[in-house]
Amino acid sequence: MRRSATWTSVVERPHLAGNSLGGLVAIELARRGRAATVCAFSPAGFWSADFQPRALNKLQRGIALARRVRSILPFMYKSATVRRLMLRDVAWHGDRVSADRALEAIDEGIDCAILADLCAADWQIAPLDPLPCPITIAWGEKETLLPVEAHGKTERIPQASIKTLPGVSHVPMIDDPGLVARTILAVTGAVKQ
Repeated sequence: MRRSATWTSVVERPHLAGNSLGGLVAIELARRGRAATVCAFSPAGFWSADFQPRALNKLQRGIALARRVRSILPFMYKSATVRRLMLRDVAWHGDRVSADRALEAIDEGIDCAILADLCAADWQIAPLDPLPCPITIAWGEKETLLPVEAHGKTERIPQASIKTLPGVSHVPMIDDPGLVARTILAVTGAVKQ
C-alpha cells in the first residue's frame, strides 16, 4: 500500500502536546524539526538551576510519603475533600479525580523505577530562536508545583505564544479537560479560539 504525502508529513511532523516533562519533550522534538506545532502545558525545563532541585525534591518527597501511607490511602481517598488536599500540587480540583484513579496515579508514582534518575537529570530548555514551528506554552493560573514566577522563564523561547489557563493547576486535564482540548485545537489551527 502506498502512503500519501500528507500521511507521511503527519507521521514525520505531528502536532504535539505535552504536560510537564512531556511539554519539555515536545519542545525538544520541535527543536529537531519533528513537530508541526507544539502545545506545552506547564513544561519542565524553564526553571533556574536552584529551582529545579526544589521542584524535583518536592516530587520525590510526595512519592516517599505515599509509600509510607499507601495502606490507608483507600480509606482517605473516599473523601473528595481529602483528594483535593492530597492532589493540590497537581490539580486545583483534585476532588474531581475518582478515588480509584487517584490510587492508580499514586501507585504509578510509587512503582516508577526511573524516578530517581529523572529527578537527577539536568532538564533545561535551551534558547530557541527562531521557532521551528508554532509553539504555545500554557501555564495554569493555579499552578503551584512549577509556579510561573519561579519557573516561567520563557524568554528562552521569545517568539512562543504564552497563555495563562484560568482555574487550572499543573495537570490541567484534571481541572478542565475541555479547556485543554480547545487550547490544543487552537494551536493546531483546527479551530479558532
